[in-house]
Amino acid sequence: MEGTTPSPPPAPPHRLDATGAGGHAEAGLLRERGPAAPVLLPGGVPAVAVTRYEELREFLAHPDVARDPRHFAALQQGAVPDDWPLTVFATVSGMVTADGPDHRRLRGLVTRAFTARRVEALRPRVEKLTADLLDRLPERAAPDGTVDLRTHFAYPLPMEVIGELLGVDGELRDTLHRCSQTIVSTCATPEETRAAHHETAATLERVVAARRAAPGDDLTSALLAAQQEDGYRLTDGELVGTLLLLIIAGHETTLNLLTNAVRALCTHPDQLALVRTGRAGWADVVEETLRHDSPVGHFPFRYPTRDLTIGDTVVPQGTAVLASYTSAGRDERAYGPDAARFDVTRRPAHRHLSFGHGPHHCLGAPLARMEATIALRALFTRHPGLTLAVPDAELPRHRSFVGNSTDTLPVRLEPAR
Repeated sequence: MEGTTPSPPPAPPHRLDATGAGGHAEAGLLRERGPAAPVLLPGGVPAVAVTRYEELREFLAHPDVARDPRHFAALQQGAVPDDWPLTVFATVSGMVTADGPDHRRLRGLVTRAFTARRVEALRPRVEKLTADLLDRLPERAAPDGTVDLRTHFAYPLPMEVIGELLGVDGELRDTLHRCSQTIVSTCATPEETRAAHHETAATLERVVAARRAAPGDDLTSALLAAQQEDGYRLTDGELVGTLLLLIIAGHETTLNLLTNAVRALCTHPDQLALVRTGRAGWADVVEETLRHDSPVGHFPFRYPTRDLTIGDTVVPQGTAVLASYTSAGRDERAYGPDAARFDVTRRPAHRHLSFGHGPHHCLGAPLARMEATIALRALFTRHPGLTLAVPDAELPRHRSFVGNSTDTLPVRLEPAR
């Protein structure tokens, strides 16, 4: 119509920083673009990131949102490159990509290992592992007194716990960690990702074979027994895929949580002082870290099974959608104008979403919380003078927009003399 000012063209999709270096600055930019921000994934694959708390919470529990890759339009139409490095997130078999009755069947089997009583029964073991790791920590220090806390404390604790829970023999755990680091990385080449996935699957098949030959009191043995029960049959692919999910989720997220919590406390000594004086607890540190610096950045993938309105944006059926947990955790609409501030006394009206929400809420959340609370209390009790050995801003980021943490955590266990 004459005299009408044309609407400006929509902004082009934001290309996600595959290195993870964008971090919270990138998350803030995406929030400014709206609760459903168009993004480009590696390989030029279009997607949408749900960035704000309320919209993400609703989306995660929406009945018209699926995880099964048959709903991923671009994949089904052949528009995703054959060598796409993120294919494993979409296509791995098991609980993480199941919906409806299949998801309830698989989740029901695994839930038995993560009841409150089973988790609480693990407390003495977690406390013993924590004490043993702290006993050995000074031996790991370099001549200048620094030690990589991520490598020698934050990693082995959750890996030991999940390894024992799943019945994974000790010599296989480092292999699974190395492979999971590549799978989670969004900078790995397609060849590296494929090789890591194949090595992981082969390693887990060894775990299954060992537990089939000699069953134990572990989840893998329980899942194998369930294969024989009417109504609870698992395919071999579902079994390996479920173990893959449990291994990665069972140690990578807690590893990042511990790393991020130590970084936050060392860079906010006033907050650490609040814990030391009893005005906040170690559980408060864990919850605020989960909100303020979620262990998971942008988690793939979910797909609307019909055109879905998120905020004022219509997300077409079959679009690949990322759950942007780091962004939602600092949403000013949910947490106020100081959402970017680390505050262990915060009592938000909105519980963080770092363990998800809805039918795929993380089963291992109680275990991760227990591990982190025990580990942080013991670490700062044993080493009250612990400090970062280099400025936090100089720590190398984990090369991924899925995992959110640093690759190393060099600390001094005692104050510099």
